[in-house]
Amino acid sequence: MKIAIYGKSIDEEDITIVCSMLDKIERVGAEVTLHQRFYNALRSKNVELKSNVQVFQTHQEIKNEVQFLFSLGGDGTFLDTILLVKDSNIPILGINTGRLGFLSTTATSEIETAIDAISKGEFQIEKRSLIELEDEDKIFGDECFALNEISVLKKDTSSMINIEVELDGIHLNTYWTDGLIISTATGSTAYSLSCGGPILMPGSGNFVLTPIAPHNLNVRPIVINDHSILKLKVEGRADRNLVALDSRSKELKNGATILVKKAKHQISIVHFTNDSFIQSLRNKLNWGLDKRNI
Repeated sequence: MKIAIYGKSIDEEDITIVCSMLDKIERVGAEVTLHQRFYNALRSKNVELKSNVQVFQTHQEIKNEVQFLFSLGGDGTFLDTILLVKDSNIPILGINTGRLGFLSTTATSEIETAIDAISKGEFQIEKRSLIELEDEDKIFGDECFALNEISVLKKDTSSMINIEVELDGIHLNTYWTDGLIISTATGSTAYSLSCGGPILMPGSGNFVLTPIAPHNLNVRPIVINDHSILKLKVEGRADRNLVALDSRSKELKNGATILVKKAKHQISIVHFTNDSFIQSLRNKLNWGLDKRNI
C-alpha cells in the first residue's frame, strides 16, 4: 500500500502530529510519497525526513501508483486534492488541522486509528459528484471541474450583473444580482448556504442555484436535478466578470456564454463507521441547535 500526502503548510504545533503519522504509516507496512509543497513546508520547519522519502507534484505521478491520498489541513486543502486525484478514483482521507473541517472529518487525535482501519480494510468509500464548466476559451484547461460549486460573480464594479439562465434548453430566469452560485449537494453547506441556500444530503443527486444579493423579492434558490445542463449568458457594465470553481477563479469576458453540468467522473472519500453527515451538521454548523433539546 502506498499513501500520498498533500498539505499546503504546517504549523509548529502540528509537527509532532505529522511525524507520528509518518511513523504509523511505516509501522503498518505502507509507503509514503509527499507532495512537493508539503515536503518543502516540512523542510522549512527542519523536520527530519528519511533520505529516501518520495516526492510528487502532479496527478500523472500518482494516478497509477498510490492507493490513498491524505489531505492534511482544512476544507480548502481538501478541495485542492480533487485536482491531484482527478478521474483516478484514488480515495481521499481528509485530516483536519484547520478550523471547521466539514470535508476533512478525521481529527488529528484519530489519525492512528484511521490508519489502522485503512490497513485492515475497515472503511467505506463514499462517491461525491463533481460539477463541470464548459466555455469557448477553455479558461481552466482540463481542470474545469469543482466539488462544491461554480460561481459567476461581478468584477471591478459595484453595479449588478445580469445572468440569463437556460435549463435544458428552456429559459429559467434572468438574474439581476451580484452573482449566481451553482452548487453540488456537497457544496450546499458551503458558499450557497451562506447566501440562503438549502442543505442537501450528499447523495441527493441535485444542484442548487443560489443568487447572490438578487434585486428581486421573488427570486429564491431553486433545486434542480444534477443531470440537467445549464446555459448561462453573463453581462454587466464592466469588461470582465469572474467565474470561480471552488476557490479557483478566472476572468470571464462580458457577454460570454458558459455551460454548467455534472462532471463525468466522481471523487471517492474515505469514511469510517462513526462518520455521519447529520452529526457534522449538528456539531460543526450547529444545525437544529435548540436549548429545549439540551
